[in-house]
Amino acid sequence: MKRIFLAIALILLPLGGGASFWMYKDLHTPAQHTKSGQYIEIPRGSSPTSVIKILAAEGIIKHEWPLRIYLKLSGTGSRFKSGEYDFSSPIAPLSVLARLQEGEQRLIRLTIVEGWTRWDIASAMFKVPELKLADADSALQLMNDVSLIKDLDPAASNLEGYLYPDTYEFPPSTTPTELIEIMVRRFRAMWKPEWSAKASRLNLSPREIVTTASLIETEAKLKTERPIIASVIYNRLKKDMSLAIDSSVIYAAKLEGKWRNDGKVYKSDVERLSPYNTRLHTGLPPGPIASPGESSLQAALSPAETDYLYYVREPSRNDGTHEFYSNASDFASGVQALRNWEHQRDNQKKAAQTNVRP
Repeated sequence: MKRIFLAIALILLPLGGGASFWMYKDLHTPAQHTKSGQYIEIPRGSSPTSVIKILAAEGIIKHEWPLRIYLKLSGTGSRFKSGEYDFSSPIAPLSVLARLQEGEQRLIRLTIVEGWTRWDIASAMFKVPELKLADADSALQLMNDVSLIKDLDPAASNLEGYLYPDTYEFPPSTTPTELIEIMVRRFRAMWKPEWSAKASRLNLSPREIVTTASLIETEAKLKTERPIIASVIYNRLKKDMSLAIDSSVIYAAKLEGKWRNDGKVYKSDVERLSPYNTRLHTGLPPGPIASPGESSLQAALSPAETDYLYYVREPSRNDGTHEFYSNASDFASGVQALRNWEHQRDNQKKAAQTNVRP
């Protein structure tokens, strides 16, 4: 770099040392601009001259000619990489050049939440403009391609349960199909080879483990409770008791397009004749009902050893804690305690609303 500035000084010698000093200072001085947080596109195949014009037009650099001279003498213009750049402010021209040589591509971020169904994921994908989906159903249809999991789950008819919940970053050129494949491959990368053997020792298939994990995911808020809830599920299965998990009832309603999406489970939902309705049918539902995270999958593979058959939310806490019971009588008392607490809470809310009325 010193040689380059020596050459520049020689070129500018007829203009005096002041010009050389000014150019050196211009290239090294961070300048303020208004484009921080916005992406500037450098198209593929852009010449160094056109890149400098783009930077000047966007206000990233203040003067073109110092960069032109620097690039001509250094020969670094050919190293520019196309992409979408977010330049911090202030930033020096030489720092801009370094960024252009390193390359940068804008990434889209999408978070898939643990416990989301494929409908939730399709809806989230539709909200990403860069994916250019006509509607959420377009993404949903793509989730019927089970080729990536056929070896693990031969019975799968869609990707429910296998779209791994995580935060994904991907370039704007990514297609919806590619993004779905990334989610499935993330699941495959997370699913350890020994897990299939462990499932076999439990007399369960990988599909049944993922199904159980999806039930755990929708029931447990606390990581510490997941192995315990897993034990409740397995204990009830051993006794041929219905699992009675509301999230499966809701899933059955969604399958038929009858879910009202108001947070309530109606009598018609409970009575729906669906194999996913675990209030009416014993055993696991036919397949996963949501995307489980790693801790729920591990809980399904390594349940706690308990004799619990029931659980109900602990009313005095607001963190999702449950009380667990091994007999129906104690469970009924726990349910009544929850109802009494909810009744008291509702009365307090009504009283508060009455007091604030003019």
